[in-house]
Amino acid sequence: MMISETFRSIQGEGKRIGALTYFIRTVGCNLDCSWCDTQYAMNGGGDLSIEELIDLVRSDDEICLTGGEPLLHRESAILIEKLTEMGKIVVVETNGSVDLSNMPNNDNVIYSMDIKCPSSHMEDRMMFSNIDLLQAKDQVKFVISDGNDLEYAISVVERYSPKCEVIFSPVGGMDIEPLAEEIIARRLKVRVLPQLHKLIWGNKKGV
Repeated sequence: MMISETFRSIQGEGKRIGALTYFIRTVGCNLDCSWCDTQYAMNGGGDLSIEELIDLVRSDDEICLTGGEPLLHRESAILIEKLTEMGKIVVVETNGSVDLSNMPNNDNVIYSMDIKCPSSHMEDRMMFSNIDLLQAKDQVKFVISDGNDLEYAISVVERYSPKCEVIFSPVGGMDIEPLAEEIIARRLKVRVLPQLHKLIWGNKKGV
C-alpha cells in the first residue's frame, strides 16, 4: 500500500475533533482541488504492508485514514476491516468522488466525506449517490471559500437531506468568523468547524 506519511497528531476536524489520533496518509488523488493543502501526497511516499501499518499503531490510538484519496487503494478496505476488528475507531476521509457501496461499514468506522464546492473546480466530479449510504455516525463536509460556495453547499444539503452530521468549514487560512455569522443569521442546522491542527501548528507538514 503506497503511503505518503504516518504521524500521530490531534484530530483536526469533524466528529472526532480534539482526539489523539494516528494518521495514515495514502499517496495519490483523482482530484485536483484549487485549494488543496496536501499536494505533496500526490506522489512519492513508500510501500508498506497492511501488517506493517498495524504494527505502527499503538493500542490506544484512534485512526484516521486519509490522503490523497485512500479509497483509490484496494488495500484500504482490508486495512479498515482489520483495524475495526481490533476494536479501533477508524475515521476514513474521502473526497466524495469514489463509490462507498462496497466499503466496510460497522459501528467503529466513520466516513467523513467531502462534497466539493465550486471554488475547488471539482464539483462536477462528486458521486452524490454516496450521501444515501452515510449513516448517523458519519459526516459530510463542505469546504467554503466564498458566498457562491455557501449557496452551493446549502442547495446540496436541501436537495439530498443527509442523515449524518453536516460540517461547513472555511478554506484553510481564512477567518472562520464570517462563515459562523452567516450560519447564525440563517439558522442553518450545520456544524461550523475550523481545521484544528492548522490553528495549533499552522501549515506545518505531518501534523
